[in-house]
Amino acid sequence: MKPFIFARRNNVYIIDLKETVRALIETHYFIKKLASKNKSVLFVGTKRQAKDIVQDTALSLGMPYVTERWLGGTLTNNETIRSSIRRLEDIESEMAMPDYARQSKKLQARHTRERRRILRNLEGVRNMTKLPDAVVVIDPIKEQTAVAEARRLNIPVIALVDTDCDPSQVNLPIPGNDDGIRSIQVILNVVAAAYKEGKAQQVTKVNKDEEKGDAKAASSDKPAKAAKKTAKKFGDKQVEGGEAKDVKKKVEAKI
Repeated sequence: MKPFIFARRNNVYIIDLKETVRALIETHYFIKKLASKNKSVLFVGTKRQAKDIVQDTALSLGMPYVTERWLGGTLTNNETIRSSIRRLEDIESEMAMPDYARQSKKLQARHTRERRRILRNLEGVRNMTKLPDAVVVIDPIKEQTAVAEARRLNIPVIALVDTDCDPSQVNLPIPGNDDGIRSIQVILNVVAAAYKEGKAQQVTKVNKDEEKGDAKAASSDKPAKAAKKTAKKFGDKQVEGGEAKDVKKKVEAKI
């Protein structure tokens, strides 16, 4: 972390905020690009200071998150995780049945405990049907298993790193205090704003493509309409000419 440290005073390391700003700018553009391509981001923060902030940020973006214990294999053995989620869905389907109340109390209690356990660990990744395109981590030392799995699958890792971390373990380190609630909030606010900006850019692009498609369709209809109008015009003249000839013949016959 030496390149990111400004000074040391009273055995306390002071982070260079210029490096923090530079990393935040890079993070902003990277996350914005992901969002514009409709990519997904997994947020990970299981330490007490980060739990609520990580969850609120992920929910506001509709992205998956992990705020409780990271289960080994969440990324590298995703099929096993999906099987646990399918088990959760089976339990909830059974509990929603009208005659479930007539089941034994023992069975109901077992289902309730199992559902609570699965939800506690996997609620945030319940709708994560595929591997994420990036992982945002608060404190890579605390989340070393998540970082290791992401690195193994070549998934980019963005992390808030303190002076006791190894920034070489992540793709985009953001130097900062990973124990402070306010610093975590600032970092995740930047990530959330970048993602929303990228999504808005994607929607704008889709709307423009639709408008171009409509304009192209309208322009392709113009020649056909013009030809139809011309044909109708000349067709009417031909009919009028034919009627005039018939009248002339009748008059000449009478004469």
